[in-house]
Amino acid sequence: MNAAGSMREKKPFHFFEFLYKYGTLITILLLIAVFGTMTDSFLNSSNIINILRSISIVTIIAIGLTVSLAVGGFDLSVGSTASLANALVISMYVWHGQSAGLGIAITIAFCLVVGLINAFLVINFKIQDMLMTLATMFVFQGVALTYTRGATISQNMIMPNGDFATGQIPKAFGKIGQVPWIIVIMLVVVAAVHLFLNYTKHGRYMYMIGGNPEAAKLSGIAVSKYRLIAYLVSALFAAIGGIVLGARIMNAEVNAGGPYLMDAVAAAFIGYSVLGAGKPNAFGTFAGAVLIGILSNGLIMLSVPYYAMDIVKGSVLALALAITYYKRK
Repeated sequence: MNAAGSMREKKPFHFFEFLYKYGTLITILLLIAVFGTMTDSFLNSSNIINILRSISIVTIIAIGLTVSLAVGGFDLSVGSTASLANALVISMYVWHGQSAGLGIAITIAFCLVVGLINAFLVINFKIQDMLMTLATMFVFQGVALTYTRGATISQNMIMPNGDFATGQIPKAFGKIGQVPWIIVIMLVVVAAVHLFLNYTKHGRYMYMIGGNPEAAKLSGIAVSKYRLIAYLVSALFAAIGGIVLGARIMNAEVNAGGPYLMDAVAAAFIGYSVLGAGKPNAFGTFAGAVLIGILSNGLIMLSVPYYAMDIVKGSVLALALAITYYKRK
């Protein structure tokens, strides 16, 4: 009887289930093996650090997106928010001569207002998150372009009145964008959000809201409050991503955060399937960013044209979405 019971308890092996849980991690290992074999310098410690540095900003932005996804939202304005943060923080130094700390604080405060605007529009007007944040994405992108007058902000730039900007970017600020701090910031963000979503009641409430908002509401959870928090957190991490970007390149390029949106979305959705989570999660998002980073780095080393990169990234995102939504059936 025990033998029969143990036989009944044994679950048959399902290849798709295995692929769903471990496919991303296996793909990362396979890519490392392939690129390590095909190029001499891929596995060098300096290149590994370079990959981690290259994914730091997109990971930070994607973690914010992950929090919005956890409550059933979808913040498409994270790239524009990062652009705005990049422009604001550099202008605080170059145009206004602020200290490193004050420049960062003012930038974060402005970007939290962006999160408030998104939350207000989505919650009060009950418009689908993706559609509303698509609209605000263009608004905030336009605000950033208007603020910078469509120009790059850098030290000693020529101002509209013909004078040179006298402000200097603090050296302490520049260190944020350098190794090891840029990698440390990324890892701290990933660890903090992972602990928050999985080991606090507030994180569990967010997952409940994302799974079934009506049931969460009937359970006494303040759905609107947690959705507001999610959009504030999303804006916060987009701001941190833009600030770190400014520290890395030491200027504010036009729409600098825009290109990070696609990678952030891809990383977050790839993360759904990591270890069979089936939901947005910080560790999975980090694994998704690592996968994208390894792909980009390896293809560059193999001299694949830069204009073909989006084909690969788009294909990876399409595959991740296919697996995620097939599993939800």
